[in-house]
Amino acid sequence: MEDCLAKKMEITVSEAEKRTGRNAVNIQETYTAYLIETRAVESQIEGQCAPVDSLWRRYSEFELLRNYLSVTYPHIVVPPLPEKRADFVWHKLSADNMDPDFVERRRIGLENFLLRVASHPVLCQDKIFHSFLTQEGGWKEMVNETGFQLKADSRLKALNATFRVKNPDKRFTELKHYSDELQSVISHLLRVRARVADRLYGVYKVHGNYGRVFSEWSAIEKEMGDGLQSAGHHMDVYAASIDDILEEEEHYADQLKEYLFYAEALRAVCRKHELMQYDLEMAAQDLTSKKQQCEELATGTVRTFSLKGMTSKLFGQETPEQREAKIKVLEEQIQEGEEQLKSKNLEGRDFVKSAWADIERFKEQKNHDLKEALISYAVMQISMCKKGIQVWTNAKECFSKM
Repeated sequence: MEDCLAKKMEITVSEAEKRTGRNAVNIQETYTAYLIETRAVESQIEGQCAPVDSLWRRYSEFELLRNYLSVTYPHIVVPPLPEKRADFVWHKLSADNMDPDFVERRRIGLENFLLRVASHPVLCQDKIFHSFLTQEGGWKEMVNETGFQLKADSRLKALNATFRVKNPDKRFTELKHYSDELQSVISHLLRVRARVADRLYGVYKVHGNYGRVFSEWSAIEKEMGDGLQSAGHHMDVYAASIDDILEEEEHYADQLKEYLFYAEALRAVCRKHELMQYDLEMAAQDLTSKKQQCEELATGTVRTFSLKGMTSKLFGQETPEQREAKIKVLEEQIQEGEEQLKSKNLEGRDFVKSAWADIERFKEQKNHDLKEALISYAVMQISMCKKGIQVWTNAKECFSKM
C-alpha cells in the first residue's frame, strides 16, 4: 500500500460541465464532462508548489476504463462506477441524469472510483489508468490497442459454464450467494431509506405549516403576537433545514449504492472462475477421450460404440501402418493435452490465490466503510431528533411568555 498511486498523487474530480456535441453517428447530443485534476504529492512535501494537471473526461470514458480493468484483471473486485441514472430515488428528488444535484453526486462518485483504483495495490500500477489521468488525446486509441475486447467473455459463454461445470469450487459458490444477499439487503435498506426520507420530508413541511399559521395568528392576537411570531420563526427555520438534511442523506445513500454495485463486481469474479473451471474440465475430458482412443487402437478393442468402429466392421480393418500413424498422432495430441491441462491447473490455482486475497481485502474495506456510513447516519438521525426537541422547547418558552 505504500507504493500505491494515492500516496503519490492527489486526484480530484473538481467540477462537472454540461456540453453539447455530435456523437459517433453525427447526432447532436447533450452530455456532462468532468474535470480531473492531479497533483504530485512529493513536491508539496518538499515545500514546492506542485503544478496541477487537468483534463476533461466523459462518463463513457470512465466506463471504458472500468471495462478494461475488469477484463484485464479478472481476479480483482474492480471498484464500481456511480449510477448513470438515479435509482432508489424518493419521489421528491429528480431522477433526471442532467439534474444539477444528481450530477454533483455523480461527480463525487467518480472521484471516489478513481481514488479506489489509485489505492488498490495492483490496479494503481496499470499504465492505461495512469494515461487516463494524464493523457487527454489518444487515450481511447491506446485502450483499444490493448485488444482487451478480444479477451472479454460473452454472457452466453459464462451462462453455459455456470450450468455445465461439474465440480464448482465451494468457496466461489458461497461467494456468489454472499454477493446476492449483499445486493438484496442493501436494496431493501435503500427502499426503506427512501420511505423514511419521504416521511421525514412530510414532518418538516408540517412544521412549515405551523410557522405560517403562528405568523398569521400573531397578526390577529395582538397580546400574544410576539410569542406566536417567535414560535413561528423557530418552526420556519426547522422546516427550511430539511433540504440540507436530505442532501446529506443522499450522500449516505450513495455510499450504500456503491456496495450495491460492488455485488456485481463480486459475481464477475465468480463467473470468471466458473469459466476457467469449465475449460479445465473440458480439457481433462478431451484428454481422457484421446487416451482411450489410443488404447483402443493399440489393443484393437473398442470399449464404446463409435461411428469409426462401425465403419471398420463394414469396410474392413485399418492396416498396421495406418493404425501406427494414428497412434503417433494421438500420442502427440495427448502430450500437448497433458501440457495444456497442467498449464490450466496452474493458472486456476494462481487465479484462486490472487482472487481470494483480493476478496479478503474487499471484505475488510466493506466492513470498515459500511460501519462508518451507518454510524454517521445514526448520528445524523440523533442530531435531527435533538433539533426537533429543541425547536419545541423553544416554542414552549415562547408560549410561556405570552
